[in-house]
Amino acid sequence: MGTSGTSGTSGTSGAAGAAGAAGAAGAAGAAGAAGAAGTIVVTGGTGTLGSLVAERLRAAGHEVRVLSRHAPDHPVDLRDGTGLDAALAGAEVIVHCASNTRGAGRGDDVAAGHLIEAARRAGTVRNIVYISIVGVDVVPLGYYRRKLRVERLLETSGLGVTILRTTQFHDLVAMLTDAMAKLPVVPVPKGVPVQPIAVGEVADRMAELAVPTPSGRVPDMGGPQIRSLPDLARVHLRATGRNRRVLPVPLPGKAYAAFRRGGHLTPSHAVGHETFDQFTAGRGR
Repeated sequence: MGTSGTSGTSGTSGAAGAAGAAGAAGAAGAAGAAGAAGTIVVTGGTGTLGSLVAERLRAAGHEVRVLSRHAPDHPVDLRDGTGLDAALAGAEVIVHCASNTRGAGRGDDVAAGHLIEAARRAGTVRNIVYISIVGVDVVPLGYYRRKLRVERLLETSGLGVTILRTTQFHDLVAMLTDAMAKLPVVPVPKGVPVQPIAVGEVADRMAELAVPTPSGRVPDMGGPQIRSLPDLARVHLRATGRNRRVLPVPLPGKAYAAFRRGGHLTPSHAVGHETFDQFTAGRGR
């Protein structure tokens, strides 16, 4: 399982959105404590996480440049680096949320390489804040391995870096359930515990970290509850008015075994507030 749609388009819950004002205030306070950033660049800034990070940073009074292939002001293609030099000119902080989630992270390392080289050329970038996933060094899943590769590229780049690993977003659990609910019986991986977190709460933390002073690898961030994936699928189906049977299905492979062992969980960092029940209740209204 990957962190949900850092470059996708699915929405956040009402509770996560309502936390925006508090998140912006927290980001402003953190910026004041660590030194206010100049221009902040957000890659993947039109996606699920990136759009919320940009929103919070702007609410806190920062100058924000949103980068994406179709951005009207700063069109950038991270796949070949097109547009990066102009987009990073004078920037102090980069919040790197872009990821090829639909392609299981393929090309993310190449994109990170282009970003690092452009940041070096800019000469003003003091901190690259990167969103990663809890368990990328434990679960042998292709997407996780590519996220870990990007972490290593950043850590050895010689640039200031901040890396935050989080558990899966509520949105991902809902998206997986919705995809499987097209069938008469909803098949869900058996025995997999999950610790989902509100994307808005992650956006709050990313905005706090978007300051000129890098923090390296910061403490992981997990949701408030650890529950089974079949259980949460049932919660989501009930909240959205669908009477479907959930069928837990065992799967082969080392990645599935690592998920069953909880390699993607962080019970000692259950700092999230919004539960999955609250998230899906908001979406069902």
